[in-house]
Amino acid sequence: MARRGGNKTGTAKPQDPALLAGAATTETGMPRKRFYRQRAHANPLSIHHLEYPSSPATMDWSTHYPTFFDAPKVEGEGSGVGKGKKVEFADVGCGFGGLLISLAPLYPETLMMGLEIRTQVTQYVSDKIRALRLNPGSVDPDNPEEPLITTTDPLPSELAAAGSEQPPAKKAKVDDEAARTRLALQPPEGYAYGNVSVLRGNAMKFLPNFFDKAQLSKIFFLFPDPHFKARKHKARIISPTLLAEYAYVLRPGGLLYTITDVPDLHTWMVSHLEPFPLFKRLTEEEIDNLGLESGEGVVGVEGSELGRDRERAVMEAVKRRTEEGKKVERNGVGKQWSVWRRLSDDEV
Repeated sequence: MARRGGNKTGTAKPQDPALLAGAATTETGMPRKRFYRQRAHANPLSIHHLEYPSSPATMDWSTHYPTFFDAPKVEGEGSGVGKGKKVEFADVGCGFGGLLISLAPLYPETLMMGLEIRTQVTQYVSDKIRALRLNPGSVDPDNPEEPLITTTDPLPSELAAAGSEQPPAKKAKVDDEAARTRLALQPPEGYAYGNVSVLRGNAMKFLPNFFDKAQLSKIFFLFPDPHFKARKHKARIISPTLLAEYAYVLRPGGLLYTITDVPDLHTWMVSHLEPFPLFKRLTEEEIDNLGLESGEGVVGVEGSELGRDRERAVMEAVKRRTEEGKKVERNGVGKQWSVWRRLSDDEV
């Protein structure tokens, strides 16, 4: 049965070409959210007339990551594998892009994609990425005092050391190690957000059209629409049917992140993820040690102390760097999160 709610094309093109990151026509300055009015949520089950590729092989990624992909030689064909790269992080319902823009400098060689169904919000993220590419040092006018998550921020290991009483010699050693870690995590000189982009799409309908089997190492569902009414629960982003698709695009050892300020929704997501055979919930201790045993939480990728610091920065961004997360903190409302590892076939 054909998928509804979109137009299948040889290569994916958003409804408005300006929605492509790097193709917006605004000035080099950072955009202001007040000029991008949009409803808080959109119905994912409605027909939004989105365009999508017939398969991941026909997707033209060069419009999103021009420094990693060349334009296809033949119109209607995909851009292929650019420099051996594929998108690895997907932020489903990325909102105003706070998570992706925070993580991009931490993983300068990892391609990240935000999927957002709302037109104006997608346009805002696109314009913001374009501004950052033209001027990587741009300050967000909506949050002028908040730095991006880069290595100028204290690392979790530094914060832990600062809060404990230590002998001067040991403290100096910790400071030296933290400085080396900070230096190692810095993006390369000339980094300009070429590894992050956004597209207008409906992940509930077309996710496998964009991503191959076992392609992603991380997928994020941060503060999703709770759809409070029982008759609308079918529109929630976590469901048994959709979990099969998320497991399909996640590689073994890959990680699925959820966070919400709605306790009932957290219970719903956990109650659907727990019985699903391909996902295993991580304990808080395991979350804190992510990256130590396997890099980026992926089987077969070597871990390290540096990897753990990077993973801790990911959790910091998950909790505090999205627009919704900031709003929740301002209102003093509690947040509940979970991290799930994609099991391999041998582990099931």
